[in-house]
Amino acid sequence: MGEENQLERAYNQTAYKLAGKGERNIQVLKEAFQNIEDDLESDKYGKGRIIEDFQKKMAVLLGKEDAVFFPSGTMAQQIALRIWCDEKGTGKVAYHPLSHLEIHEEGGLKELHHIDSVFLTERDQVIDLNDVIKMEDGVAAILLELPQREIGGQLPSFETLEQISQYCRDRQIRLHLDGARLLEVLPYYQKTAHDVCSLFDSVYLSLYKGIGGIAGAILAGDNDFIKQSKVWKRRHGGDLISLYPYIIPADYYFDMRSNKMEQYYEEAKEVAERFNACYGISTLPAVPVSNMFHVQFRQAKEQVEPILLELEQQTGIGITSYLKEMDEHSCYFEVHMGDGYSKIPKELLDRTFEQLDESMKNRFNQ
Repeated sequence: MGEENQLERAYNQTAYKLAGKGERNIQVLKEAFQNIEDDLESDKYGKGRIIEDFQKKMAVLLGKEDAVFFPSGTMAQQIALRIWCDEKGTGKVAYHPLSHLEIHEEGGLKELHHIDSVFLTERDQVIDLNDVIKMEDGVAAILLELPQREIGGQLPSFETLEQISQYCRDRQIRLHLDGARLLEVLPYYQKTAHDVCSLFDSVYLSLYKGIGGIAGAILAGDNDFIKQSKVWKRRHGGDLISLYPYIIPADYYFDMRSNKMEQYYEEAKEVAERFNACYGISTLPAVPVSNMFHVQFRQAKEQVEPILLELEQQTGIGITSYLKEMDEHSCYFEVHMGDGYSKIPKELLDRTFEQLDESMKNRFNQ
């Protein structure tokens, strides 16, 4: 068995997990349904109290006229950008070069909708107003991801968001929010979801990432935008006969976790500080701005894996199940704080990071 598989196996066998919300197993679904009445009527092709009430709830949260439930964020965001391109009469959108649409969707925006992409900044940078001002002409819409996951969950300032929003409105450029993790950035901005979303013409919110549902997404905007999005949802095959197996868990875990984002944010800063105190380890960003960050090692993946493997086996705390290469001399993994951290005994946590620091020094401080 390969070293990476050993690390994953060791992680799965630990009693505690440093990050995350817990196992994604059948119990997640069973818990959400435990108090649901047997005779509650299912939704049907986008109609019915279950789906309509939840969509209204999300529209109010996001401060938009209407909202629609999608089986996936990939579907929702491609459709949003297609609507804005059709409105403008041009097939061109702009976003970060490490956007989900660019690196995780097999070219879906171009292949399905014939929309071309414009990159707004360098791969390791956060988008700012100057990037938008300098972009090429003919762009129908800009997508901003908050936080920018692939660079450690970094964020532009709220003032920058306001400036970009005003610039786009002055020039009739639509602004779409990839808010998969929107709730997680609110503690940093000290704003409501309504405050942030008011700067955008359309908004996507994931219902499984920070919230911990089974799957699904919300797309929100004005009434005409949502009316069009429902047509495209049918065209994409997303208008399933029933979506309640996704909606009920989304609603249940939203109510459970939406008010915990401040806790997760504070814990992220605490854990990042612990990692930064260890020899040869740093986080990106140095101080997290949401519940997520990257843990970076200035050593090769094959050198770091045995240290983490031994640490997890000896302490029973799951640090990570994987490492990704940055280059031949460095590697990293991603952290998303959730319900797991508060369950770890503080003394065990202290010993684990002390051992990590000592192991890194013994191996690399020579």
